[in-house]
Amino acid sequence: MKYINVFVSESPWDCSWYCCAMHETQNENKQNEKEERILQANNRNFNSLFEYPDNSIKTSKYNFFNFLPMNLFEQFQRLANAYFLILLFLQLIPQISSLAWYTTVIPLIVVLSITGVKDAIDDVKRHRSDQQVNNRSVLILMNGRIEENKWRNVQVGDIIKLESDHPVTADVLLLSSSEPYGLTYIETADLDGETNLKVKQAVSVTSGMEDNLELLSAFNGEVRCEPPNNKLDRFSGTLSYLGNSYLLDPERLLLRGCVIKNTEWCYGLVIYTGQDTKLMQNSGRSTFKRTHIDHLMNVLVVWVFMILGGMCFLLSIGHGIWESSRGYYFQAFLPWEHYITSSVMSSTLVFWSYFIVLNTMVPISLYVSVEIIRLGNSYYINWDRKMFYAPKNMPAQARTTTLNEELGQVEYVFSDKTGTLTENVMIFKKCSINGKTYGHSYDDNGQCVPKSPNDKVDFSYNRLADPKFSFYDKTLVEAVKSEDPLVYLFFLCLSLCHTVIPEEKVEGELVYQAQSPDEGALVTATRNFGFVFCSRTPETITVIEMGKIRIYRLLAILDFSNERKRMSVIVRTPEDRVMLFCKGADTIIYELLHPSCASLGDVTMDHLDDFASEGLRTLMVAYRELDKAFFQTWIKKHGEAWLTLEDRERKLALVYEEIERDLMLLGATAIEDKLQSGVPETVVTLSKAKIKIWVLSGDKQETAVNIAYSCRIFKDEMDGVFMVEGTDRETVLEELRTARKKMRPESLLESDPINIYLTRKPKMPFKVLDEVPNGSYGLVISGYSLAYALEKNLEFELLRTACMCKGVVCCRMTPLQKAQVVDLVKRYKKVVTLAIGDGANDIGMIKAAHIGVGISGREGMQATLSSDFSFCQFHYLQRLLLVHGRWSYNRMCKFLSYFFYKNFAFTLVHFWYAFFNGFSAQTVYDIWFITFYNLIYTSLPVLGLSLFEKDVNETWSLCYPELYEPGQQNLYFNKKEFVKCLLHGIYNSFVLFFVPMATVFNSERSDGKDISDFQSFSIIVQTTLIWVVTVQIALRTTSWTMINHAFTWGSLGLYFGILLLLCSDGLCLMYPSTFSFLGVARNSLSQPQMWLCLILSTVLCMIPSIGYNFLRPLLWPINVDKVLNRIHFCLKHPTPPQIKIKIKHSGLRRSAYAFSHKQGFGALITSGKTLKSSAFLKSKRSL
Repeated sequence: MKYINVFVSESPWDCSWYCCAMHETQNENKQNEKEERILQANNRNFNSLFEYPDNSIKTSKYNFFNFLPMNLFEQFQRLANAYFLILLFLQLIPQISSLAWYTTVIPLIVVLSITGVKDAIDDVKRHRSDQQVNNRSVLILMNGRIEENKWRNVQVGDIIKLESDHPVTADVLLLSSSEPYGLTYIETADLDGETNLKVKQAVSVTSGMEDNLELLSAFNGEVRCEPPNNKLDRFSGTLSYLGNSYLLDPERLLLRGCVIKNTEWCYGLVIYTGQDTKLMQNSGRSTFKRTHIDHLMNVLVVWVFMILGGMCFLLSIGHGIWESSRGYYFQAFLPWEHYITSSVMSSTLVFWSYFIVLNTMVPISLYVSVEIIRLGNSYYINWDRKMFYAPKNMPAQARTTTLNEELGQVEYVFSDKTGTLTENVMIFKKCSINGKTYGHSYDDNGQCVPKSPNDKVDFSYNRLADPKFSFYDKTLVEAVKSEDPLVYLFFLCLSLCHTVIPEEKVEGELVYQAQSPDEGALVTATRNFGFVFCSRTPETITVIEMGKIRIYRLLAILDFSNERKRMSVIVRTPEDRVMLFCKGADTIIYELLHPSCASLGDVTMDHLDDFASEGLRTLMVAYRELDKAFFQTWIKKHGEAWLTLEDRERKLALVYEEIERDLMLLGATAIEDKLQSGVPETVVTLSKAKIKIWVLSGDKQETAVNIAYSCRIFKDEMDGVFMVEGTDRETVLEELRTARKKMRPESLLESDPINIYLTRKPKMPFKVLDEVPNGSYGLVISGYSLAYALEKNLEFELLRTACMCKGVVCCRMTPLQKAQVVDLVKRYKKVVTLAIGDGANDIGMIKAAHIGVGISGREGMQATLSSDFSFCQFHYLQRLLLVHGRWSYNRMCKFLSYFFYKNFAFTLVHFWYAFFNGFSAQTVYDIWFITFYNLIYTSLPVLGLSLFEKDVNETWSLCYPELYEPGQQNLYFNKKEFVKCLLHGIYNSFVLFFVPMATVFNSERSDGKDISDFQSFSIIVQTTLIWVVTVQIALRTTSWTMINHAFTWGSLGLYFGILLLLCSDGLCLMYPSTFSFLGVARNSLSQPQMWLCLILSTVLCMIPSIGYNFLRPLLWPINVDKVLNRIHFCLKHPTPPQIKIKIKHSGLRRSAYAFSHKQGFGALITSGKTLKSSAFLKSKRSL
């Protein structure tokens, strides 16, 4: 595996990286210079003058007053709804109406009502979730005492009390806390996806108030700060109090969405509330999502409208010619109405009459059926027991019913990392000590040895062991008990080299508060193996080693940083030895080893390669015994560098390098950043379906890349992974073009088709076609570089480069950047996108994507509430897309193609009939047949097809992801398929008119009576039509169920039953003006000519369909045809299951280093600010 650093640019880490990442426009800067927020603590009257919003949030779209106009406005964006509204107005004009007005208004009201009720139900759920959040309890300081109130009632300027493990109510300025120096520990997973703890510190002038309610109530400081914005790591302002001014920065601000950790209580001054909070500023706007098929339907409705207008124009001209040449002679029998003065006037009225008669080319029932189909397929998702997560008793949920078929067309998936791909749990899995691996491994044949509960190591001998820790290699315990010196040093290093803070909330129960989950997992592992870290002071570290209490004097902490990628501690042992213990990235530590460790280093590197191939996160562990005289000299240099004010970071790094050399290798650790169940398999399956997965994470680059390998988004056999790390616009552009040059050199030439197109200065954005690279590549880009790459003049370069890669990882991203990346792909690729996440930081991209999926995970329900679909595990995504999505798309396409066909065949018979009735807009069918055709006669078969059709079952859908491809290319229903439906309908209408016409023309019954009357002809045509469309749907059905049989053949029987009823003597005699076909059905059905006509017409209509279905896979096969052939072959010739073996790929090794740690904790520990006044050696007394 090769890493390709297209440009080496290591930028120093500092807490303002987000600030630099988001560049503001000049207009924004000018506006912000003029605006500022002013507030005063404990003074609601003063703050109310500025009309700041309250702390309630609103994710719903409607309220009681605007629901009707807004919902109708959204629904009439469908051109079909507007078309039917116009049609309704035309039917109200008696001079041109040949059909009753209620035949349109009732179905239109039903469609609008069904959609409106569904939208209202969805929005009521959002209102309830908003109320749940807004009605949470919060403690507010009011009139000198703490009162419990609701979140919605919090106002700017209030002082609130926050407690441990509680979310922050609003954006608040930290005033004081239960920790020394006003420190407060927070977790920001909902904001940036990072699970490691962060530290905030109260303003110095208020930290001494602690929890003194009298002092806090008397506090009347005035804050002037910047207006609300979406920059998570930017905040500037001043606090004026007692005549002095204090600068405010992001380290003093607790953001809404954070969770208080390891801090009993803290007090804060509310700065931003509700929609002004940075969390809500990053949430994005709720938009009305419509599927690609909805957009296509709008285009097709325009086409149909144009076709309809053309036919009406042609028929009106025919009517005018007929009236001028022949109609004049029929004036005695068919006089013109008084308002008709000429053949031109008559033609004009006939134009609109035919417009009404032929409107069934796009019947209103089409949209009723579409809503029913979508609702049914949504329930299939809700009812899927294989997407039910038993531990939480939570099923999958389709939170919207309008996007089901879109699930079958996804090409890009944008996924969060923390809590979506991973479980936020770190597990000590394996280690390598002195060239020997410990932990789960493979046997000699490369077979994975399964874990057994009986193999679990028994740690009962260790009273301080963590009962939740599991390990399955007993040889490591035996090595520890045998006091192997290197094993001993290995665990001693891990128990000393960290910044973990121990707590003993309950006597005898030791709890570690780790700044990163990695350190927590390592220290917990050492604890179980007998090296229990139990307390620390600024000068000492106490460890219980195999039951013996040993106190080490802490001499120095060489803190971790992104550039150093390692940390070290220097301690003096009880035996008065000065020892340096170090852990860090293997690529760094390996270069610092003593030459005598060369052979051991090579063996350990091989072990690290094995760990990396399993997706484990690795650290290398080493030590050095220091000469006392050398150490005394070095510690003086360290003190001088620490006290310098100029260029301190660089000088400290140089001092650290002096002592971190000639290290003796101990081994390496392998930690599993525990993935959710089935994540790698899901990624591989989706990749086979040609779905590209991009990871958009707020986490560190090493962590995100390591997870990408674990999930198989990146693979060791890739030709390269490009790292874009530029710190300016020119560098980022150079890195992107260098990557593109390696993947596809011709893409930089002027002769490249896209470059030629760009020289024409097309209107942006335009659809960018896929470019095929010359290998398999990955791309990693940080949020800092992404800020430049997303600028208007670079975003197209980013898109072309990223879309050529098999996998993309964007790290250190803000929520806004996530949404921008999704929007970039949407605008230029014109493909269906899906975003999936579980935290509040994912809401923006979930709203931006065509489909938003929320994971109901550890980070709360914020993402779920804004999503279109939700479930608990990432691996359910493959069922959602490959099973439910593919079925929904296939069903909808079959429904639309059949529905258009049957209505073209039904409606265009009127066109042919016009040439025989003087173009008079007379209908072929009985009015009741026109009413019942879509409502009763053909509705159930098509719904049965659309709700129960399965070309293959779910097992084959998952085994052959290639079946998903037609949806991505939209092969089953597009403009071309629509034209086929039109031509098919024209041909069938031609047969359905002229075969019955030839049958009844000059025909006689057996008794010699004439049967060539209009009513007999109408019955024969409509009966033949029902037979033809029924057989057609039977040909299109591949999965027959009892319901399909009942719907299909039952509807045919229902037609004959209703026909006999409508033509019965009783109805016709009781209501002669309404039911005029007295006895026609009985007479027609008894004639052999009618049945001969029916059979002949059905055969003639079926021949093209059967021929096309037979010849198409042979002459014009698509990939899915080949897959279906393989499935049919496998059903007849099942193959034995393949045995999976471990494959080790040759090539350059890659580092699996990942450490979610933050710089600065070492200085906090040595300063003593993290310590409380209570004793820290309770654990010793418990022994």
